[in-house]
Amino acid sequence: MLQPGRIEFVSDDYIRLIPTDPAWQPKPHDAAAAVAYVTGLFAGPGDDVWAVEAQFYDRPTVVDAGMYLERITCPRCGADIALDWLGDLVRANSTGFDRLDARVPCCNAVGSLTDVRFEDPIGFARFVVSAMNATRAKYELDTEELTQVAGLLGHPVMQIIARY
Repeated sequence: MLQPGRIEFVSDDYIRLIPTDPAWQPKPHDAAAAVAYVTGLFAGPGDDVWAVEAQFYDRPTVVDAGMYLERITCPRCGADIALDWLGDLVRANSTGFDRLDARVPCCNAVGSLTDVRFEDPIGFARFVVSAMNATRAKYELDTEELTQVAGLLGHPVMQIIARY
């Protein structure tokens, strides 16, 4: 029960499945098959299934972990990188990334964003299967389920867990 003067925040949890190749996109019917499969994994009697959807992007976009992202580490020198660095990159590329290379602030090296170590993981993709507030005891997909999604799409996938 909400008490007067007390603010309660409700968060949303997401599991997102993205191709391992940031530029790759499936055929629309393969995307629909993957959405149907993921919906079946999370939908139970009386559950809302509207929260599972496919998203296509013209350019690679960041698929982040929300509040789960705690640390960024340089792949070259191993130094920690401030989270603001990623925020600045995302704001500068709000409609997607034309190129996934960037200069890291610690050692000034230029490399692919896919090589930067993000804890919890984030990714870059032109296609995402997203499930919001999925209801099942084991939230993350296991290896067999990821393999099934990859088979439906025709490309290997990884999962990104996020909370906002």
